[in-house]
Amino acid sequence: MSELAQYNIHEAKTQLSRIIERVEHGEEVVISRAGHPVAKVVPLPSVRRRTGWGSLSGQIAMSSDWDSSDTNDAIADDFGMPS
Repeated sequence: MSELAQYNIHEAKTQLSRIIERVEHGEEVVISRAGHPVAKVVPLPSVRRRTGWGSLSGQIAMSSDWDSSDTNDAIADDFGMPS
């Protein structure tokens, strides 16, 4: 396992764009104050994007009465709306 990149606070302020670029490429960066680590900058988990129409095909099951009057009335009642 490789050592994490480390910047002191002054370097982090002047090198923020480079730090963000490293993090975007999956690295983790430690920010230190007076030689003591105080924060870690880590990449956010990537958002999974659907690829287009039908991308959830076969993954969702609906009951045969999903759009019946009774179901719609029950939903309207739950939200205090006239059915």
